[in-house]
Amino acid sequence: MVCNCLPGNRYHNVYHLREDHTGIALIDDIEIHVMELTKLDRQFVPSDEGGLTNWLLFLKGVDKSNWEVLTMKEPMLKKAMDTLEFLSQDTAARMAYDARMKALSDEKSRMEGAMAAGRAKGLEEGKAEGKEEGKAEAKAETAAKLLAMGIEVETIAKATGMSVEDIKKLRPLR
Repeated sequence: MVCNCLPGNRYHNVYHLREDHTGIALIDDIEIHVMELTKLDRQFVPSDEGGLTNWLLFLKGVDKSNWEVLTMKEPMLKKAMDTLEFLSQDTAARMAYDARMKALSDEKSRMEGAMAAGRAKGLEEGKAEGKEEGKAEAKAETAAKLLAMGIEVETIAKATGMSVEDIKKLRPLR
C-alpha cells in the first residue's frame, strides 16, 4: 500500500481469518499480509538476514548505491535488479542485449548439437569395432577347434578366411 491505512508504526502486519464472536480461526493456512511502504523508514539499513525487508526496500526504490548490500543475503534480488535495469534501457540498448542473448543461446545450441553428434558417431564406431573383434575371435576359435581335429591348415584358411600364418600361431606348443 502507498498510504498509511492502518494504525501503528509497523510496516508489515499479518492478519488471519477468524470468527467474530468466538475468535476461532477459519483456516490456519490463510494469512493476509499488509505492507505499508510509507512506514518503512527511508534511512532503514538493509537487513543482514535478507528476506522481506530487503525486497521491500528494493520495491520502495532504495538508492542504487545500496543494491549490492541488499543482494548479499538475498541473491534473487540480483535477478530482479538486472531485469529492472534491462527494462529501463532505451530501445537500441535493449535490442542489442536481445541480439547478444540470442547469439549466446544459438552458440550453446550448436555446441550441444555437435557434442550429441560426436557421441553418436563414437558409439557407432565403437559398436562396429566391437563386432569386428568378435568376428575375429570367433574365426580364431573355430580354427583352433579344426586344428585340434587334425584338419589341414590350408583347408582351415579357406574355410575361415584367416591367413595360414595366423592359423599356425594357434597351434599349441609341443
